Amino acid sequence: MFKRILVPCDGSTHASQALEKAVELQKLTGSELLLLTVYRHYSYLESTFSMVRPSEPESMDNVMREYAEDIGRKTKERAIALGADRPRGFVKNGPVARSIVAFAEEHGCDLVVIGKRGLGSIEEYLLGSVSHKVTGLARCPVLVV
Repeated sequence: MFKRILVPCDGSTHASQALEKAVELQKLTGSELLLLTVYRHYSYLESTFSMVRPSEPESMDNVMREYAEDIGRKTKERAIALGADRPRGFVKNGPVARSIVAFAEEHGCDLVVIGKRGLGSIEEYLLGSVSHKVTGLARCPVLVV
């Protein structure tokens, strides 16, 4: 049925629920499970809306990458604990929804399992949710959990 399932991970509760569903599907289909964490380039515009001011703004991209890598590592550990067979984790930088869709196409994914809401950002309020964008842009089926 499915050969390669992609699960975008952001550390949110809904992403965790999507992971659980994807692991169930992997067990049923014997498919490969790919876990993707996407972080965006640090925006000084968005930082003006934040109450937290970094002491070293030039290093924020590194901080965001490290945080994304940590989320990816924890998600992979959880997938294994749920019984996933050899999940593979990836971390990418870019616009979240478009990066997810591009990754799915590049890796031949035939299903994306995504949480209905993530951790959110200012972009979500201005442009719409990531899961909504992915369902509109993806060429493969998208299961929204």
